Amino acid sequence: MVMEPLTAPPSQAGTPNKLHRPDTKPVEWIISATPVPYPLALDTMRARAAAIAAGEAGEAVWLLEHPPLYTAGTSAVAADLLSNRFPVYDAGRGGQYTYHGPGQRVAYIMLDLRERGRDIHALVQNLEQWVIDTLAAFNIRAERRQGRVGVWVARPDKGLGREDKIAAIGVRVSRWVTFHGISLNVAPDLTHYDGIVPCGISDQGVTSFEDLGHLVSMPEVDTILRQAFEARFGPTITTQSDHPL
Repeated sequence: MVMEPLTAPPSQAGTPNKLHRPDTKPVEWIISATPVPYPLALDTMRARAAAIAAGEAGEAVWLLEHPPLYTAGTSAVAADLLSNRFPVYDAGRGGQYTYHGPGQRVAYIMLDLRERGRDIHALVQNLEQWVIDTLAAFNIRAERRQGRVGVWVARPDKGLGREDKIAAIGVRVSRWVTFHGISLNVAPDLTHYDGIVPCGISDQGVTSFEDLGHLVSMPEVDTILRQAFEARFGPTITTQSDHPL
């Protein structure tokens, strides 16, 4: 859910360097080794974002996995929750229902847009392109779609015009600091999506690296994610902690 007005038209939003900090201060890069409960992640993100807004902490990207669960965005429609197979949490972000679980790389993005152009259109487009660039490094051609936030892969093997979503994007901005972020399907159990209408889209599917025949490890994906992030957002620095607070 965006809390500030958009400041630039979409036609100006694709410039990578616009989101680089002028002072080149690195973003803390954090990877949690074990699954993180969703309520803990939500509280941690909120606390870190508040500290960034107050000038008491630096920016961070937090990579993790969750136990199986569903989250509801601010536009979620009750009818799109088809099963209570897993816990359902109110995410407080934009968007509708989505799934998180093992085998999915979640990246929570806590950036200070006061230092990065104050352009939310640019942020969303560059988050999408970050994922697209990462997938391209593994020879997976993915694209954005007008009117559909996220990253999509054409599936002509499933029929004319069929596409599968491989990454979801949902961000919230408060006091010009971002939180929430992206989820990229590496090797999750795709049947877990059967309990929802993912992002309210019922005529297309979901996919993953594994589903597309690309067997890669999470550390391999993390390495490319970091390289692609730095190309679009600037330098990162490794932390010794697996927790942003």
